[in-house]
Amino acid sequence: MHNKGEVYVFPNTLVSVKSSFFNEPTATFINDGEVYLYDDLKNDGILDFIEDSGLTIFKGSHIQKIHGSQPIYFNDILFQNTSEEAPFHLYNQINAYGLVNFSNGIVHNDNLGGTFVFREKAAHTNTSDFSHVNGIVEKIGDKDFIYPIGDGGYYRFAAVKTIDTLINYQIKYYLKNSDDLFPHNLRSGIVSLINNKEYWTIDPTGPEQDIMISLSWREETSQEEIIAAPKEDNIHIVRWDVETNMWVDEGGIVNINEKTVTTGVSKFGVFTLARVKGNENLPCEIIVYNAVTPNNDGVNDYFRIDNTNNTCAQNLNVQIFNRWGVKVFESKNYGVEGNVFRGYSEGRSTLNSDNLLPSGTYFYVLNYEYESDNGLKHQKKAGYLFLSGN
Repeated sequence: MHNKGEVYVFPNTLVSVKSSFFNEPTATFINDGEVYLYDDLKNDGILDFIEDSGLTIFKGSHIQKIHGSQPIYFNDILFQNTSEEAPFHLYNQINAYGLVNFSNGIVHNDNLGGTFVFREKAAHTNTSDFSHVNGIVEKIGDKDFIYPIGDGGYYRFAAVKTIDTLINYQIKYYLKNSDDLFPHNLRSGIVSLINNKEYWTIDPTGPEQDIMISLSWREETSQEEIIAAPKEDNIHIVRWDVETNMWVDEGGIVNINEKTVTTGVSKFGVFTLARVKGNENLPCEIIVYNAVTPNNDGVNDYFRIDNTNNTCAQNLNVQIFNRWGVKVFESKNYGVEGNVFRGYSEGRSTLNSDNLLPSGTYFYVLNYEYESDNGLKHQKKAGYLFLSGN
């Protein structure tokens, strides 16, 4: 079927296209109804929607190519094709604004040049080993998003939590060893073992800002020695640092029930999971007290980081995020001149301030430098902070 003119599918209207659908350069196709596509889709014109009632259903019995020179804009999408493991070959850019139902069939865009973009309010459901995106997924907008990505027939999600502004991030999962490209023997001292079976790339397509990321693990794909007997602090996220040409520790908060590791990052690129040395004592004898009860009773009135026994820590930076990944506090010289976290955002500590934070669980990310026998070293730690009593 070739569309050369203007077609509008009204709400509550059903259209089925049995053959390949070619939306030519002169054409406009607007779907506010329900459109079934049983073959390839090629868009060189305008393919869009107006109302939030539009649903496009890919339901073929063989491989369906999604290609063309112009991006495609959908409201809701349903993928339902059981003819192949990866029946949807994406060469174009899909922009999803509504709900994407990964009912059955992997969307494959790896090395095909296609991109799957989830716009501001887009969401997905029914992701599984049998239905996800094998390749690049980009998200625009929301503060909390789980990327429906995988490789090799495995669903291997990652999650990003951003601050309030609209920031774009692309994530791709690789079921392969990163050692050939990013040697595992080049790593910071705290890292004892780097995952040799999988890695992720996380790249912003807009301004870089501090975010929270979560990487997942699975027995079927992750290195056994990495995920064996996980504890709250023995699995971290590591990143290949192009400036130092080595893997650096990004810290990590382990959620054993969800099988995820979460931390805050400000630089991007290649990430994976790693095992860190057990029974770690933070250099400079730093002790972190993660309970804050800002009620002026003289006990835990602020987030206490005790470095009184040793002054070797330099440039102590503290960031605190709420459960949605919004950064509520940051200090680049923590503890100096009373600059501490007392349960108020933006560094405010006046009891009459409107920036009083609600009780709950927060994340902290601690960064500092220290002198060692081998020169200046960098230390990073992430963990939970419990705020109560306010």
